[in-house]
Amino acid sequence: MQLKQIYKFGLVVALLFAGSTALWSQNDKQAELERQRRALMGQIEELSKLRQSNKKKEINVLSQVEDLDSKIKTRQNLIKVTNSQANLLTQKINQNINKLSSLRDELEKLKDDYASMVQKSYKSKSSQSRIMFLLSSKSFLQAYKRVQYMKQYSNYRKKQGDQIKERTALLQETNKKLALQKEEKQKLVAQNKIEQEKLEGERAQQDELISKIRKQESTYVTQIQDKQKAADRIDREIDRLIREAIAASKKETGAEPTKEAATNVSKMPTFSLTPAAKALASDFASNKGRMDWPVERGRVYKKFGTSKHPTLPNITTYNSGVEIETAPGSIARAAFKGTVQQIQLIRGGGYTVLIRHGNYLTVYQNLKNLKVKVNDQISTKQALGEIAENSFNGKTILKFLVYKDSERLNPEDWVYNM
Repeated sequence: MQLKQIYKFGLVVALLFAGSTALWSQNDKQAELERQRRALMGQIEELSKLRQSNKKKEINVLSQVEDLDSKIKTRQNLIKVTNSQANLLTQKINQNINKLSSLRDELEKLKDDYASMVQKSYKSKSSQSRIMFLLSSKSFLQAYKRVQYMKQYSNYRKKQGDQIKERTALLQETNKKLALQKEEKQKLVAQNKIEQEKLEGERAQQDELISKIRKQESTYVTQIQDKQKAADRIDREIDRLIREAIAASKKETGAEPTKEAATNVSKMPTFSLTPAAKALASDFASNKGRMDWPVERGRVYKKFGTSKHPTLPNITTYNSGVEIETAPGSIARAAFKGTVQQIQLIRGGGYTVLIRHGNYLTVYQNLKNLKVKVNDQISTKQALGEIAENSFNGKTILKFLVYKDSERLNPEDWVYNM
């Protein structure tokens, strides 16, 4: 009998633990979805502010379409995340409805048991009947057992009363949670409806702009190609500066080119490192994915690598880094500690600052009013200069690149949450 009770108790504990674990998991998921939702709302707000600041200057239709495309994609993600939150709340609401039903059944059973016990107690409540119950004992041991039985019965009755109070309180608490969850879900559904209406409006604007572009497609294609040629020219200039820095590092350390490097022209040139430079490179590498943004506030305007144009699907463009749009007057800052290796004024690209971190480099393009000079020791987040307006679209855009030796890397892999 005892083994059976222990088994039942263990089963109840296991079920409670499983239920608690599932609840914690749901709460964690809900918290993560809320974090994502707030981040996406922040991105949309940032896009709106930047668009407003550029409204008077912005005359390029392609740029407007690109902005709308970014906003539409962000809003679609926001709607998707909000839907996930609403669905998760629906699950919680259903669980609490089932819980309410179980609690009500349990409470009714407890009340029935308690009422039956009270009735029996009432019939034998007189002190005379209790005394007679004790005096009718055949032995002292039987009398003792009867006293113990009356105590146990009294304690059991009190326990039943306490259980009714606990279940009633739990029922009320579950009812409150259910009401709050239903209210929260209604807010999310209402918000999604608003976001859906905004999305439809933005799509209509985008369709209108796309129709303008298609009427003069050849003109816009030429603009995109000219912009790509200018970007490629700037990239070649940065690559040249890096090769010069690598050559200077070899001269500084007295390193001679290996026979393999001399005969293999396809092999990428690499820095020759001092012990201090090796330590800095190791520190840089260990911070992959955790580095600071090179601006205080902004959003990725164009990603790294090859991508299709959002409006002209037959046109592809290549970006050697990431382009970050920020507010006019914003300051570029160092993503990691290092040394200013080179500063160069490049036609069409403003001032370009190269910061060396061992055999890694971060490059900051399109600056003016510089606050640093060559050979300066730079700390993380140190101001480098003001970000200039982009000549093509009038936006305030910083181009940020990351290199390992002479190899281009994706900055989004290095900067936190980029």
